[in-house]
Amino acid sequence: MATKTKISKSEKVISALKGGAELTAKQIASRYGVKNVRALISSLRMQGYPVYLNKRTSLFGGEKTVYNKYSLGTASRAVIAAGYKALRTA
Repeated sequence: MATKTKISKSEKVISALKGGAELTAKQIASRYGVKNVRALISSLRMQGYPVYLNKRTSLFGGEKTVYNKYSLGTASRAVIAAGYKALRTA
């Protein structure tokens, strides 16, 4: 009989982001049951995942709405260099 392994909330979120999803904080909270989205994203970043917060604008019914979405990207050379520099001085 196979045993089921429980997948953590952070694993579910990073899996969605790796799949190309762009998620708002509300979507992460409701879909994955995350109570503190900022802490989860910070934890993912500390694990080395390049999670970005991008500002989006939509026009619906003549009203402009601005919102933020998290996505997984590729770290720039400057970010990687800053990380190595921080490790060297620590």
